[in-house]
Amino acid sequence: MIERYEQWLNFPELDSDLKKELENMSEAERSDAFYKNLEFGTAGMRGVLGAGTNRMNIYTIRKANVGYAKYLLEQGGSERGVAIGYDNRHFSYEFAIESARVLASYNIPSYVFTSLRPTPELSYAVRELKCAGGIVVTASHNPKEYNGYKLYDERGCQLVPELMEKVIAQVNAVEDELSIKVELTPEQEAMIHMIDKEIDLPYIEAVKGIQLRPELDKNVNIVFTPQHGTARVLVEEVLTQCGYTYTLVQEQADPNPDFINTKTPNPEDKEAYTLAIEYARKEQADIVLATDPDADRVGVVVKQGDDYVLMSGNQTGSVLLDYVFSTMIEKGTMPENPVMFNTVVTSDLGEKVGKKYNVDCEKTLTGFKFIGNKIYGHEVKGDKQFVFGYEESYGYLLQAFVRDKDAVQACLLIAEAANYYKAQGKTLLDVLHELYAEFGWYEESQVSLTLKGAEGAKEIKRITGSLRANTPSEICGQKVVRFEDYQNSIAKEADKEETLDFPVSDVIKFYLEDGSFIAVRPSGTEPKCKFYYCVRGNGEADALHKTEMYQNAMRELTK
Repeated sequence: MIERYEQWLNFPELDSDLKKELENMSEAERSDAFYKNLEFGTAGMRGVLGAGTNRMNIYTIRKANVGYAKYLLEQGGSERGVAIGYDNRHFSYEFAIESARVLASYNIPSYVFTSLRPTPELSYAVRELKCAGGIVVTASHNPKEYNGYKLYDERGCQLVPELMEKVIAQVNAVEDELSIKVELTPEQEAMIHMIDKEIDLPYIEAVKGIQLRPELDKNVNIVFTPQHGTARVLVEEVLTQCGYTYTLVQEQADPNPDFINTKTPNPEDKEAYTLAIEYARKEQADIVLATDPDADRVGVVVKQGDDYVLMSGNQTGSVLLDYVFSTMIEKGTMPENPVMFNTVVTSDLGEKVGKKYNVDCEKTLTGFKFIGNKIYGHEVKGDKQFVFGYEESYGYLLQAFVRDKDAVQACLLIAEAANYYKAQGKTLLDVLHELYAEFGWYEESQVSLTLKGAEGAKEIKRITGSLRANTPSEICGQKVVRFEDYQNSIAKEADKEETLDFPVSDVIKFYLEDGSFIAVRPSGTEPKCKFYYCVRGNGEADALHKTEMYQNAMRELTK
């Protein structure tokens, strides 16, 4: 670690700002910056901006792109090029252009957006341009200190583990990121193409095409915030062209890498909606829509009486499923053999809604790439028809011209559902409560332990390892009726043991006899261990009480 620090510090061509940062590092900061190479997780490579091998900087970006370029050459078809998008964060544009330059040095063309764009539009661009792959420079909803790098395959889907392993092998073969030189010939410079309207316009038309009831009068009152990110232009365009009126949160409308007018850019966090709810109260809005910086996630706040209530990703997903499927049945557009996808940490309520409409539900690991890959698999087989995909973390997809979660589609779909139910005198929360009356009250929550650095990584491994080695037979008096271990690919239920058909992942899941589950997994993008609670109760009070008990029990079990 000290050797790598010294190598960087003494590198004569080192960026001057990074050199200054190195000179002022404490011992602890040096350790965290160099104790490992920045790794690829569930959503690609993501980390804090700064100097070091465990940081996002021009040198680690070059190394990643050398690995990706060699992977593309190995796979074949690299002459079709790579589409590149980026968000509003510090150095996003610079990292995107440097990615294009590294690819060009290997004679791989690129198609770079002229300005920031939503991540789902990049997925669309890969498919529209028939590229060999794609890159998005983004850290999604992470704090401003972060940036990241996501890779896509030719289908517009984020690379699944078996493909990512091939990229990682090529990246790891690059011994010294500081030694990478990017010097282009005029012919190679010409391989970098800029794109904008030729992708924007067909993408907007495709999004408009997801409407299920375009004929309805538009009477829903919307407040929209892009949280300083990439969603503004396209969401405004789509809502306007589809006839919706909305109020834009002006203070959060323009791109800003420091997110200066929001408490957090993460739509999973209630604080993200503080300013938007002020707007909503003033406008007496029916809903608030808030996208994350790269516009693949969206959260919704609903006016319920005199209050404004944030719906969780699980709740929104279940309501959208009921709206989409009931509408398809009514209009006769439900395909034969319909299938929906969600993840192993997503609430079981959605699965029950799907079953009500005879829609199969298939589970995947966390990460929308697995859903995108499932869509492709059924397309190839021709056996099932995709009708919806979603994650508990506020990501939704209705139509598969994009192979990633798409907040632009979701904003339009949520607006339509809210508009439809408003005409019936109901809110989205009213519909959710109708589902609870039908299937039982569900209380879903997530608790994260933040454990930074090398010691934090060890502690996260200890927690999941301990739960595997000492699997509880009951939690709070509720029998564990099924235990799933995705790292060892086994499931135990009663006296039976079966093999799980999922990619290997450090995830464990306990199913309880009351219909609840608890899942535990390390985050793939942040130094966190995440605990997911899907608690089924006889009414809200019972579900909340059980949730508190289960959370306390898990704290004790993981001490």
